[in-house]
Amino acid sequence: MMPRNEPLAAYSDDPRPHGRVVRERRFYRAYGLTIASEVTLPELEPAAPGTADVVIAVGAIDLPKPSPEAATDFRFEPNRQYLAWHAVGAFLISDFSRIDIEPAPGVDDTLIAFPLLGPVMALLLHRRGLLVLHASAIAVAGRSAIFMGDKGAGKSTTASAMIRAGHQLLTDDVVALDLAHPGEPMIVPGFPQIKLAADAAAAISLGQAEVRPQVHPAIDKMQHRLNGGFSGDKVLATRIYILQRGEKADITPLPAIAALPAIIKFSYVTRFGRAALPDHFAAAHLRHCSGIANHVGVCRLEVPTGLDRIGEAVDLIERDLAAGSRRS
Repeated sequence: MMPRNEPLAAYSDDPRPHGRVVRERRFYRAYGLTIASEVTLPELEPAAPGTADVVIAVGAIDLPKPSPEAATDFRFEPNRQYLAWHAVGAFLISDFSRIDIEPAPGVDDTLIAFPLLGPVMALLLHRRGLLVLHASAIAVAGRSAIFMGDKGAGKSTTASAMIRAGHQLLTDDVVALDLAHPGEPMIVPGFPQIKLAADAAAAISLGQAEVRPQVHPAIDKMQHRLNGGFSGDKVLATRIYILQRGEKADITPLPAIAALPAIIKFSYVTRFGRAALPDHFAAAHLRHCSGIANHVGVCRLEVPTGLDRIGEAVDLIERDLAAGSRRS
């Protein structure tokens, strides 16, 4: 197998030189983009056929695939990024408008969609100039709450509790921030789905949400497609909460000097290491993270241990956002 970060020269100018698969192209809407996809994506909102901002195509990709032992292979160039999972398939992002996919043998669209709408989409949005966080976001009466934290911190669980309390989902897992207007970062809505572990789903009812079948035995979270409780409009990013477990619900504001490292840590692109930020992209990424740290309130949010106490965190978040609104 070629080295992990070897250039993608083996990939020809023809995006699908071999193994052309004829598939129906469907149109969807997500993250403010019209997406024409040969992968069926019921997670997304349907859109009328027309000019697409992003094309998702299925066919052969002339690059070596990772072995079962290696499991993954990630390679980055200024205009192309290659991500491959042995058990799922290979994904090639070209510029900022095309994703080519070669599924692993026997893999269907439901499993392909899992990385496609997660890390692959996150990298594409990053290439389009958005700051992308590994987080969940909720719209609350014209303001917003972004939940960041380590794996298992309860980002989606807290977001679900906010939805149950009557607020609206903006996006789960991939939070894209539009920084076109300095000082006014806007959260771009994703799509009406949230992923929850079984215990959280049992404790937090989401009403008429449709629970989709388990994608893979190794993926414990179930996908809940919302019927209502979703905001399709951009919302100003007003508060970021870094989740931690605690004895009681508590919020501690962080100064910008402490907020910046946290935003960098939980930005999606940094999950792939320095190779994913070549040349001027690293400087631009730091500038974007710094802008968020300086213009969005960043707080540490302690969430009480135990799903039966998640309402305490919801109440505190609502009061904090309301107080912020009165101050603004």
